[in-house]
Amino acid sequence: MTRTVTYRCSECLEGAVTRSFDTAHLMARCPACGSFTRLINGAVIEQYEAYEAEPPEAFEWNRLDRLEKLLVAERITRTDRTLADFSIEERGSSE
Repeated sequence: MTRTVTYRCSECLEGAVTRSFDTAHLMARCPACGSFTRLINGAVIEQYEAYEAEPPEAFEWNRLDRLEKLLVAERITRTDRTLADFSIEERGSSE
């Protein structure tokens, strides 16, 4: 039996494909919204959704945009990093 991994669309979070390899993400056309975009590893999406449901205390999760949140979730899920390894910097003005 071959192990498969599910990847979900980073745009709509609905479209999904399965593949027989395990990577952080892949670039493909979403079967749901049609965007050619990143399809994110299902384990990363699960971590992202857990933080969305209950934002971590002592971490300003809600200040991040979706892509930044997915990056943090990916690093936590696929490496030995923890939230303590991340810091949120003030965004500069665009003057």
